[in-house]
Amino acid sequence: MALLTNGETVDCSNQEKASYPVGICAERVLLSTLSSIFPTVPIETIAISYKSEAVRSDHPIAPCGMCRQSLQEYEFRTQRPFRLILGGLEGKIYIVPSAAMLLPFSFTGDDLK
Repeated sequence: MALLTNGETVDCSNQEKASYPVGICAERVLLSTLSSIFPTVPIETIAISYKSEAVRSDHPIAPCGMCRQSLQEYEFRTQRPFRLILGGLEGKIYIVPSAAMLLPFSFTGDDLK
């Protein structure tokens, strides 16, 4: 779920497919949705959680590497850090002030020039 600076909220979920590698993580679904519906509105906060029948949802979950890169590039594009709240349905919660903190040795489009 994302809270935008204009007060709008947007929910998304993983898009799982029978052919496992073609699924899309909820974070990238969210960023794609936001880029389409609110292309100029920065993100204030993203909350990332999970519910699973296979494991207890009792600890924070963090984005995969591809999603970390996508989140960091979204921050870079909007020139505004956003807060991430990571947690399960119960237990400890982590609050990360900026997506860039999840990928300390990241690269941006500037590195491709």
